[in-house]
Parts: sequence; structure tokens; C-alpha cells
Amino acid sequence: VQLVESGGGLVQAGGSLRLSCATSGFAFDEYAIAWFRQAPGKEREGVSCYSNADSSTYYTDSVKGRFTISSDSAKNTVNLQMDSLKPEDTAVYYCAAIGVVGIPSGYQCLINTYGMDYWGKGILVTVSS
Repeated sequence: VQLVESGGGLVQAGGSLRLSCATSGFAFDEYAIAWFRQAPGKEREGVSCYSNADSSTYYTDSVKGRFTISSDSAKNTVNLQMDSLKPEDTAVYYCAAIGVVGIPSGYQCLINTYGMDYWGKGILVTVSS
């Protein structure tokens, strides 16, 4: 199993970045893929999620209207488009996967409740002011 993040880097406030999570080794369509982030000195938080089983999504309040998550099943990849970036978005971003077979539709992206099955190594996003 592999989850590999890409697309991070340094951007000015107000700018955009597109993170990608390329996955392999598991049944992509039976998993929800989530993005978490951890800023220095802060706890890890769930940012967004896309369930490939029921196409449901989740966004934490602080990124609603600025971030958009999407899934490309042909490439087994989930993307996170991040617009209007703020310095407080600076963090290491991790993608993670959880199997959702048996979890009812509408409950598959409760990423702050469930333990994730697989994790990527993380990628740094730095937003300068």
C-alpha cells in the first residue's frame, strides 16, 4: 500500500496550490481518502475527505469555500485544490485512507472520528504573509 503526496511548496497569501495523493495497493473505490494537516505546535486536524464509495465530501469549517477535493478513479488519485491560501494554512499535509465497506452512506467521511487505515508521509505547505 502506498499513498504519495505531491504539490506542496511555498506560496504567498492569497495564492493557490493543488495537492495530489496518488494511491496504490488497495481497492480505491472502497475507500474514503482524507487530507489532514499538522501545524507546528498544534494537533493534527482533518481538513477534507472524499468517499469514493458514495461521493460524499467533508470540509473543516476553516477551509470551506476555499478548498475543493476531487477524485480521479482512473488514476487512483485524490486532489485538493487550495485557493485563497492564508498563513494559518501553513502545515504538513497528510493524505490518509479508510475502508468504508459496511459504513452507511453519509457517514463515510467522519474522519475526525475514525482511525485511518493508511497514511502518506506528508508534504509541507508554507503560506507566506
